[in-house]
Amino acid sequence: MNSNKDIFTPAVASMQASAIREIFKLIAKDDIISFAAGIPAPELFPAKQWAKITNDVLTNTPAPALVYGVTEGYVPLRELTKERAKKLGVYNEEVDELIMTSGAQQAIDLSAKVLLEVGDGVIIEKPSFIGSLNAFRSYGAKLYDVDIEDDGLNLSQVEEHLKNHKNIKFIYTIPTFQNPSGTTMSVNKRKALLELAKKYDVFILEDNPYGELRFKGEAVATIKSMDTEGRVIYAGTYSKTLAPGLRVGFVSARKDIVDRVVVVKQVNDVHTPVLNQMMVYEYIKNYDYDAHIQKCANEYGEKCALMISEMEKHFPEECTFTRPDGGIFILCTMPEGVDTKEVLGDAIENKVAFVPGNTFMADIDAPSNIFRLNFSVTTKESITKGIKILGDVLKKYV
Repeated sequence: MNSNKDIFTPAVASMQASAIREIFKLIAKDDIISFAAGIPAPELFPAKQWAKITNDVLTNTPAPALVYGVTEGYVPLRELTKERAKKLGVYNEEVDELIMTSGAQQAIDLSAKVLLEVGDGVIIEKPSFIGSLNAFRSYGAKLYDVDIEDDGLNLSQVEEHLKNHKNIKFIYTIPTFQNPSGTTMSVNKRKALLELAKKYDVFILEDNPYGELRFKGEAVATIKSMDTEGRVIYAGTYSKTLAPGLRVGFVSARKDIVDRVVVVKQVNDVHTPVLNQMMVYEYIKNYDYDAHIQKCANEYGEKCALMISEMEKHFPEECTFTRPDGGIFILCTMPEGVDTKEVLGDAIENKVAFVPGNTFMADIDAPSNIFRLNFSVTTKESITKGIKILGDVLKKYV
């Protein structure tokens, strides 16, 4: 029997499972207070409306919901999504096309698939979202990381990579309420990043799953809305506002790029489940979707403020943390030399969990002194209790 090294492609053989999923296995107990999640609060899912919608759809129009659909997506939802995308400035019908995908994760993966060859480069944020990093790794891409500052990517490092590495195909960024940092890139940096992409003739893959969940401050224009050359590929989703399990997202980009994405999607999953798309469409058509988003954002704002208040009380002063204006994450930084994977083991013994920083890095084997907290899923009571426990754990390491 051949070894795994001989069986699998080098890119896939070297990949590791999502550490976040592995953590979930460790903390699948009722007595663990988990700040490790990356999902919206389940109690905010419009479950009663879903029940009515699915009953109506399966009673009155079961065939369209249960047979094959077109790869580009359920037409009414696709058109509705285009209209919403126009308002955000992320869809220009003259140069762009937009199709529905199975979550933003698929939008990212298929975009990478049509652009990357083995050895091509991708500039990524440090830290960044593991799902996207693994997508790029699976196509044999080389990852070039760039530090995140309070107002977004370090642009000097971006340009240094672009100067020195001619293999770079695109820059991947989550500019609004970034995962895992929670930070937002400034308007000036967005404009400057787009200018760098033009100067060195590369694409930008803009991932925006959390952008609508703003609970403080003024909205910032998307990078895609500033693009006049079809240089930005935009990945959006309904997962973080309606329900992640529905797996309904979209990609908006230059027509020739989306044309290729359609082809590779046909050999990936044929189409995103039609029933799920119909559910999303019927909800937006019949209920106040924007009010629902605001309700979610308000709840997350209260939880975020509570978590920060408790962290200020209980965390050691050597542990710094971000203060997001939206989204669902806070990033914490311990002093240099602290390995948060070790801290996690101690925290789990004390019935609290988080995601250690190595998970979000290009080199996932190197120790990291950062960790991510989620505030959307946990109850306010558990936030108060869990942050105090975690603070006691952290104090051992400083």
